[in-house]
Amino acid sequence: MEGRSLPWPDDLFKWKLKLLVIIITIIIITADVEASIHDYKNGVFSRNSNAFIFSGGNEGLFASKVDHSADNSVKGKSFIRFDGVTFVRPKETADKQSSMQQNTGLVEAIVLEVKDRERIGGTFMKSNKVCCDKALHDRGVCKTGEVIIHQNPNNPLWPRRIKTFFTGNESEVKMDPETVEIDRTGMYYLYFVYCDPQLKGTFIKGSTVWKNPNGYLPGKMTPLMTFFGFMSLAYLVLGLLWFLRFVRYWKDIIKLHYYITVVMALGMSEMAMWYFEYANFNSTGRRPKDVTFWAVTFTSVKKTVSRLLVLIVSMGYGVVKPTLGAVTSNKVLLLGVVYFIASEGLEIFENMGNINDYSGKAKLFSVLPAAVLDAWLILWIFSALAKTLEKLQMRRNAAKLDLYRRYTNSLAGCVLLSIAWIGFELYFNATDPMSELWRIAWIIPAFWNMLSFTLLVVICMLWAPSSNPTRYAYSEEIGEDLEEEGISLTTGRSVTGDLTTKLEMKDLLADEDLEEDKRE
Repeated sequence: MEGRSLPWPDDLFKWKLKLLVIIITIIIITADVEASIHDYKNGVFSRNSNAFIFSGGNEGLFASKVDHSADNSVKGKSFIRFDGVTFVRPKETADKQSSMQQNTGLVEAIVLEVKDRERIGGTFMKSNKVCCDKALHDRGVCKTGEVIIHQNPNNPLWPRRIKTFFTGNESEVKMDPETVEIDRTGMYYLYFVYCDPQLKGTFIKGSTVWKNPNGYLPGKMTPLMTFFGFMSLAYLVLGLLWFLRFVRYWKDIIKLHYYITVVMALGMSEMAMWYFEYANFNSTGRRPKDVTFWAVTFTSVKKTVSRLLVLIVSMGYGVVKPTLGAVTSNKVLLLGVVYFIASEGLEIFENMGNINDYSGKAKLFSVLPAAVLDAWLILWIFSALAKTLEKLQMRRNAAKLDLYRRYTNSLAGCVLLSIAWIGFELYFNATDPMSELWRIAWIIPAFWNMLSFTLLVVICMLWAPSSNPTRYAYSEEIGEDLEEEGISLTTGRSVTGDLTTKLEMKDLLADEDLEEDKRE
């Protein structure tokens, strides 16, 4: 088998490309790009105890910075506004009512801060009931047919209740325009509830607008906009330093340096795209589908290329071997295509669905493919590193061996940090199911971006262009220190320092490279 890589088969590549386009298209079509403007499209109420409930959403909201009564401007104000919220009950239910009756059905909108959740329903009375019944009404606790609410003595207006009545035999009723002003920072939940079983089958249409003092960006995501701006500048500075080094030693540049440059450019573009996407989201209240799609695509491409870069560096590409070989190259490319599809699906699911500060269990199933591939990549990377270190030890190349040992230590440190952070993330989500710690939740996604950037900086430092390219570039010469005795970790053969042994050693290494390429 020749050392150079064979071209990827055209028919197989085209088939995979078509499959990728089809999958991404289906995901985009089925994804409902929402925002801090929560749309309700024929939402169905589900039964809970003696009530029927529809979740209208939840977000972290900061308290208003200005007095709500000062003017009609929304600048500096925080609120939840109901826009065209309409309830539609079954026609057969409406026909049973008299056209002369005033109130023939009640639907309530309940707005509460997460700390007041125990004040909704009969929890404070050690009951699982949500709606008031005749027994509780007779005790003077609540009114029959309404949601049980125990008002907060420190803030009597909360939790908030907004009533909407059906009139006569009408099958549809629209909520009056209402704005709930937020004067206390917290995680807020909105529920629509009705208690009358005769309203079973009622559904909801319309939307609600959730706004923070500085814009429409959910409170959980607000710090990330600043973070992405900071990371864009960090990549810019790193790129500038790399460019100056690149130009200074341009005669000693190897292919690996170009791959590092590509990853750096992708990272810079990714952070800039996310910053502008968040800025647009913050100003309009909706996530633009095209901008969001390109942002998640840049993220997926960068994640894929950066992981493949770590993999080929671990294999010794450009340092220990001039090429990866045909079979290995195709395996790496196939892994990259599969990883990109999994990553793109995950990113679209997380960023082009309904924006809600409390994600559902469905996220687990979208995370699994990328998580499995990441685990497989880690095993492959460290397996390749072990072989590369073994070859360098056999060749007695002290400079490159030291380089790869430092790289291995850095990579191992990143993996250990990743495992520790995954444990922390699982603990964080398990102990905070209601997102009460939403103000610090942004550090979880931010950590992964910082870790990726840190590893890129390490690679840039270790493989920085220099006037001594033999320190990191591939060379077919056997080092002078083969004069000393060396032992192959795989064959156990002893190597002595005469010229004949050097030549035998060179043939042995070439044979091992060939056999390795066949195995892979």
